[in-house]
Amino acid sequence: MSEHTLPVVPESTVQFVFPTERDVPSWEKRHLAGEVPGFWPYGLDELRYYTGRLSAVAAREPSRASVLRSRLRGRLPGMNRPAPSQTLPGSPRNLGLTWDENAARRMLLEHPADEMYSGVIWVTDMLARGRDIGTIRQVLRAMNGLWVISRAQQEAVERLVGDDGPPVGFFRFGVDAGFFTPAPQAERPFVLSVGGDRDRDTATLFQALATVHRRAPDTEILVQTSSSLPAPDGVTKVARVSHRELAALYARASVVAIATRPNLHASGMTVSLEAMATARPVVMTDTPGIDDYVFDQQTGFLTPVGDAPAMAERVLQLLADASLAQEFGLAGRRAVEAGLTSSQMVRELADFTGMRRPAPAPALDGASTATPL
Repeated sequence: MSEHTLPVVPESTVQFVFPTERDVPSWEKRHLAGEVPGFWPYGLDELRYYTGRLSAVAAREPSRASVLRSRLRGRLPGMNRPAPSQTLPGSPRNLGLTWDENAARRMLLEHPADEMYSGVIWVTDMLARGRDIGTIRQVLRAMNGLWVISRAQQEAVERLVGDDGPPVGFFRFGVDAGFFTPAPQAERPFVLSVGGDRDRDTATLFQALATVHRRAPDTEILVQTSSSLPAPDGVTKVARVSHRELAALYARASVVAIATRPNLHASGMTVSLEAMATARPVVMTDTPGIDDYVFDQQTGFLTPVGDAPAMAERVLQLLADASLAQEFGLAGRRAVEAGLTSSQMVRELADFTGMRRPAPAPALDGASTATPL
């Protein structure tokens, strides 16, 4: 895939491992055409500011033979994690990073590095719901460090990997504030909801929006979701929108509403930050960790899990009070600029993994100077 080189002595090598199906080369082309935020997903290409050599690596799902070979080498049980003392200060380093625990397994089996670090997203809720996590614990224990982007997960991951496991850090997620830019106030009432991850609460959302339609029938309401639930009267449901279409929808919206079921990974954080970056108020379910992103009664409203009437009332309040909606929206944009950008997230990731800054950090607009090979 792509590789970016900067003159650093001593030179360290970092590979960011993406699942093959993420198709980073296509993402790069779409970014250069202005269609998606970040040269790489989540703006992770900005790690080039912190290392001598950065590359994106595509990792396929490991074959059974690959898994067997790794078990024979003792890699899978998680017993080969290097001690920090094995890397001398100032020595070149060979690092492998990946976004979540599923990709970490692929990295461990197909593209191992001297030091490996991974984000953790899904396993804490799997455990909380009594689901089998397979070999995920062993994979995570094989890492040199783990990070979470929901504060509510940190203690749970620490318990999972044990006292002798890798350190677990927390830092906040961020979005491309140059792709999602502040827009003037909406010209007509429009409620938008976006997202379909496994922890979205479409039933509660639809109940709330049915109330909004009944009490404010002139309001346009659009929901992007993969849910099979039928949309109530007055609500338009679409299966997909592109990133560019999404940015335009945020710019038209009066309020962005997000309903989630109980979870620890702060489901909906991305949509909330994209809306805030566009200067839009957010009404969102109050789950553990989400208050690091949406500030109740400052950038939006947080409502109890499963409480459709409360969500409807808060949406209606913002539709009826344009000055409050504008106040919350502008505060949301300021919050994103102050510490919820992808550049800030990458800076904290680099710090957590011990990278040093060999080049100036990127500007706020997130524009990439990287060029594909």
